[in-house]
Amino acid sequence: MTLDIYLSNDSAPEQWGEGALLSFKDDSVTIHTQDPELVQVAARRLITQGLSFFALKGDWSLEQQWSFFQGAYEPKVDVQIDFAELAEAESSELDARIQVSRWMRSMVNETPEVLAPEVLAQEAAQFVQSLAPDHVSYEIVAGEELEQQGHIGTWEVGRGSKRPPALLKLKYDPKGNGDKPAAALVGKGITFDSGGYSIKPSAGMLHMKADMGGAATVTGGLGLAILRGLENPVNLYLCCAENLISGHAYKLGDILTYPNGLTVEIHNTDAEGRVVLADGLLLAGESGADVIIDAATLTGAAVTALGSDYNAVFALDQEASSEYLDIAQEEQEKHWPLPLEPFHAHRCPSHFADTANSKAVKGGGPGGASNAAGFLSRFVPNEGKGWLHIDLASAYNDSPTPKWSAGGTGLGFRTIAAKLLRS
Repeated sequence: MTLDIYLSNDSAPEQWGEGALLSFKDDSVTIHTQDPELVQVAARRLITQGLSFFALKGDWSLEQQWSFFQGAYEPKVDVQIDFAELAEAESSELDARIQVSRWMRSMVNETPEVLAPEVLAQEAAQFVQSLAPDHVSYEIVAGEELEQQGHIGTWEVGRGSKRPPALLKLKYDPKGNGDKPAAALVGKGITFDSGGYSIKPSAGMLHMKADMGGAATVTGGLGLAILRGLENPVNLYLCCAENLISGHAYKLGDILTYPNGLTVEIHNTDAEGRVVLADGLLLAGESGADVIIDAATLTGAAVTALGSDYNAVFALDQEASSEYLDIAQEEQEKHWPLPLEPFHAHRCPSHFADTANSKAVKGGGPGGASNAAGFLSRFVPNEGKGWLHIDLASAYNDSPTPKWSAGGTGLGFRTIAAKLLRS
């Protein structure tokens, strides 16, 4: 049975309780709010009552319908929604968001056994190519070839797995001129993270299929920008690996030498995200892009600081940070700035290398999220001008919340898309 859903600013009838968000009548439901955030909460409540077929009736804005979709999404149920009529441009925008969001959330929720590193790279490439078949080219570098090409971080983190690590290099070139990209995107694609020899406890490992959320987010951002009519060239780099334990895994005390000459001592094999992202950031810098955005489920410290409602934004370029936060507000995606200064690059010292990848304490110690961003800052050009690091504290929920199902949220891709359109 399909349930008709209406919106109203009126209070619910008394029998539904004071301040009730929902009221029911025959085969229809009224949501007693116009606030998109509360509409999402209402949709979630309907899903928890076992309902899955909806028709949105009456006057609904684009943002209200998007919020209903967000709350109604359920990994285990094929929820069906007949959306209310919108103007053509708004209808196209809603369709685009839903298409990208479904892809992103399905990727993040996929089992790590299915989503091996090369599979993630291939799925992302095919998704973007499907949106602009004549304007996308890519290559996937995998296994020992990574080491041979100098992508040392992705190789070292992933070499402990029988399934080889992989790095996707994708170019979106809508005019076919081979111009330098206006922007470069870099995503952390750790398809499963055991922590390596700095092994996680079982509870902390359970949801590590989501550690590729950064790769999904930057891919989704590019996908939405293309569907919105992106005319500027953009490069996409996804650094994909499984961080596992074996006789061939990287170890604490190992020293990695990157193509820029920087040496990194491994103090924590569970601080692997920054190790692989360094490869992508070096490639992004080499591309000449004026804007570089990386996204990663990088630190528990960002979650501790912001909870699961916001993504953290780090930048040495405060003008770029301010613009990005303004865009996030316009796109109604919650982001919040956390501190990053040049001195953060030196907060993980090593006696044997230029830097360590982390402090040898749980969570990287005080300021762990900023120190991780400081590590990444060593791999970007022009003293960080135009570079933004997004620590995706809100990419995934271990269990359902009042607004979200368990699993991936997709939060952050709209902001990336809007930024690309301005680059």
